[in-house]
Amino acid sequence: QVQLVESGGGLVQAGGSLRLSCAASGLTFSTYIMGWFRQASGKEREFVVFITGTGDNTYYADSVKGRFTISRDNVKNTVYLQMNSLKAEVTAVYLCAAWRSWGVEWCRAGVYGYWGQGTQVTVSS
Repeated sequence: QVQLVESGGGLVQAGGSLRLSCAASGLTFSTYIMGWFRQASGKEREFVVFITGTGDNTYYADSVKGRFTISRDNVKNTVYLQMNSLKAEVTAVYLCAAWRSWGVEWCRAGVYGYWGQGTQVTVSS
């Protein structure tokens, strides 16, 4: 079955960096759009970024542009999220998601059929 396993979260001071990873198995990884979402305590799940199967195209939420970078390694079946200049307001559980389709809004969580369990990112101010 499909599994998405996130790692790399933790506690970091404001201004610091973290690199999240999401290792996928059970799917033809390179054919899937991969997305990162986050969910803070008591809030709705929020889109962060997605990347196309080839990695040629990405789309970021305005709130993370210039500070976060998504990438993928289709040999290792892994997608990464490099997060720099972290602020306390990005504290959340970060989840990766995967799906493949056409003509959908990849910023919407409901589009994705596969989800990881999430990794906690806590930024202290």
